Amino acid sequence: MLEACRLGRARQGRHDALSERSARFLDLPFYQTGKVRKDPIGPADVAIVLQLLNEIQPELVFVAGDLSDPHGTHRVCKEAIALALDLYAADGRRRPEVWLYRGAWQEWPITEATWLVPLSQEELRLKIQAIFKHQSQKDTAPFPGPDEREFWQRVEARNKGTAAELDRLGLAEYFAMEAYVVEP
Repeated sequence: MLEACRLGRARQGRHDALSERSARFLDLPFYQTGKVRKDPIGPADVAIVLQLLNEIQPELVFVAGDLSDPHGTHRVCKEAIALALDLYAADGRRRPEVWLYRGAWQEWPITEATWLVPLSQEELRLKIQAIFKHQSQKDTAPFPGPDEREFWQRVEARNKGTAAELDRLGLAEYFAMEAYVVEP
């Protein structure tokens, strides 16, 4: 959800840093195993996400959609968010639109993307800086998968590659591009 705040500001033409007050670290119980394999989602995980949804009442929710990540955390987080969104909407509120993005392991094929969001050189630099702030994604990743490059290198290549592919198809030329799929 942090990325949602940044993207919303970028659309308005501003690239403000996310304030400390706006950042939320949920420390979901499923993640606190101390092991690679995480616990299944439980009611406490869903309650924490639901509390945040009730507080923020978002129109858009950005969720990691790369469900083939080697450690499985993205899949479990997506499950907790989906369950919380079901409860949120069951209370009569409008269900936020869910935009799935992909991380270091893969990108959405452009034929599957719902939205392609251009990134300037500065926006891609800020995205890479944000990756460096995430302990498990800097230097040598604890779960690199088959690609030995650092996460920031994968993301940079992926976003530039998506833009290059669109350029080859004759569409507008951009420095980089992020692909999203809106959940039906």
